[in-house]
Amino acid sequence: MTEEKFTINRETSAMAEQVVETETGSRHPRGSAMVFITAICLGWSLFQLSVASFVTLDAWRARVIHLAFAIVLAFLLFPARKHSKAKDYIPWHDWALAGISALCVLYIIFDFNGLNQRPGIPLPRDIAFGLLGMALILEASRRCLGLALTGVACAFIIYSLLGPHLPDIIAHRGYSIRRIVDHQFLTTEGIFGVPLGVSAAFVFLFVLFGSMLEKAGAGQYFIEVSYSLLGRFRGGPAKAAILSSGLTGMVNGSSVANVVTTGTFTIPLMKKVGYPPEKAAAIEVAASTDGQLMPPIMGAAAFIIAEFLGITYFEVVRAAIIPALASYLTLFYISHLEALKLGLKGAAKEDVPKFFPTLLRGAHYLVPVATLIISLLILKQSPIASAFNAIMVLMGIMVIQSPLKALAGGGQAFPALLEAFTGIYYGLINGARNMVAIGIATATAGIIVGTVTLTGLGLRVVEIVEILSMGSLPLMLLITAFACLLLGMGLPTTATYIVMATLTAPIIVTLGANSGVVIPLIAVHLFVFYFGILADDTPPVGLCAYAAAGIAGSDPVRTGIQSFTYDIRVALLPFMFIYNNEILLIGVTSYTHGIFIMAMTALGMYAFASATQGYALLALSYVERIILLLVTWLLINPYFFNGFISLPSAYFYCLAGLAIYGAIVGRQLIASRKEPV
Repeated sequence: MTEEKFTINRETSAMAEQVVETETGSRHPRGSAMVFITAICLGWSLFQLSVASFVTLDAWRARVIHLAFAIVLAFLLFPARKHSKAKDYIPWHDWALAGISALCVLYIIFDFNGLNQRPGIPLPRDIAFGLLGMALILEASRRCLGLALTGVACAFIIYSLLGPHLPDIIAHRGYSIRRIVDHQFLTTEGIFGVPLGVSAAFVFLFVLFGSMLEKAGAGQYFIEVSYSLLGRFRGGPAKAAILSSGLTGMVNGSSVANVVTTGTFTIPLMKKVGYPPEKAAAIEVAASTDGQLMPPIMGAAAFIIAEFLGITYFEVVRAAIIPALASYLTLFYISHLEALKLGLKGAAKEDVPKFFPTLLRGAHYLVPVATLIISLLILKQSPIASAFNAIMVLMGIMVIQSPLKALAGGGQAFPALLEAFTGIYYGLINGARNMVAIGIATATAGIIVGTVTLTGLGLRVVEIVEILSMGSLPLMLLITAFACLLLGMGLPTTATYIVMATLTAPIIVTLGANSGVVIPLIAVHLFVFYFGILADDTPPVGLCAYAAAGIAGSDPVRTGIQSFTYDIRVALLPFMFIYNNEILLIGVTSYTHGIFIMAMTALGMYAFASATQGYALLALSYVERIILLLVTWLLINPYFFNGFISLPSAYFYCLAGLAIYGAIVGRQLIASRKEPV
């Protein structure tokens, strides 16, 4: 594929680049300041790689150093005001804040033995460093992530202080500033708790792997392979966008980065074959958002879920695989429906490269991805070892491929080798920049988790939600879903998941038990995670929609609304797997059974997509759309009807659903053949 076919007007992607800066920092200073930032980024990446391989460090110290790197970069890369003009230099006060914040965080290491010898009885200096450190973490959170997460964390701190003065249903005995700081900053119950631990141990390595893979050229390769495979089909560029976003999302875990990485190429291609700007952008948004559903990374959630529940990472991936695949397959189907409605064809044959030559040309990019997946899912190695091995393999490939390409083209090997090491260098730096917001988010979310453990808020929330839901599990699920969407408009996906899982997971399990429904904890955690992801494209805030709209030249709000209509299918799945745990492969012991569950889930989602989009082969009547909603339930959750109709097996309902679905599609097939060409 020629470069010209993948070029876009850089002005149309300016908004997209601005959105990405909200995650990686908008400052790009010159001179010694840039050298210092580069050194910090490089040092952070090398530190994380060393801890994953040959350096032995206890978890608390590792978390402290991880946060120290993150908070220094937060003050150096993110200006105090979002629209600050100070983007090419760093004001003196930000240098000061970066130094003070590092000193406060690293104080735990400086006096590590002393703190361990006086647990629960901190000295005045301990409290002073802790209080100042908490304030600076909140300010770093405001700069990196906006007011939403910072405001929520502050509200939880205020709740800890004002316990006796609150209404009885949420009142508690109250805690002094000394007790709050000790719990939140000087133990591993708050800021340095599980969320930050997961960020330090697992997430950094996977984000670094994604950054290195992009620098090696794999992102472009995924796009070209997807386009060569699917470009000639009806609405082919949209299908290529979905596949390439899924492949990229497997390893980068950021929906906004996914939009900008793949969307700059796929959105113009979709517009070229006839997709309106809003729909082209919306398909890319839906595909990139769902990248966080795809194992092995799933944002940071897969690792945090495993830590929260005390289960293996493999168990999380096993539970998440069918919903993720069903979601992506259904998005392929939706893009096909849109192409049918618009009367679109595929790209011209001469515009689409041949698949096998394209696949083979960059097959070496698949080796590190295969290394990661085989290590995680087949060899059952730890996520740390798997990610480290994949990064090492990728670095080796980067070092080998450039000289070989140069020699094959008649060039010199040494300059190409230098270019390869330069790519590794920038991959290490970009990986660290991509981690700043995640590190700060997990630290700030730790304040919320710490407040819950300190005050026993979880038990009080159970009472409140039980009153609001009137003991109804479906209503409780709707309340939780709405709260996730609301919080997720201002919070990163990981932070939304941590907050909502901490507060609502025990409640849903309790209400389920009261309703006679046994709900596995992993189903509840995935329920919360799915709705946190949906917030990424929920109007009016959805950052993904703004990034894609900047590339497509469309209206961001209309793009967000359109992408949300595509993502309604993702909102359905969590409700289904709460009531039918087999979708999460819970209780499924054979491959045959698992394949059957996958097929029924996918077909049920196809029926739901047709019902919500109002189209199959032709436009559907309202009666047909209602019938297809019933078919959706029959196929995905057949056990629901056992409470109303006594039959020996739920397979009967699946067969009934398939028969009804087949009848509707068959009628449309006959009608479409009768239409004049």
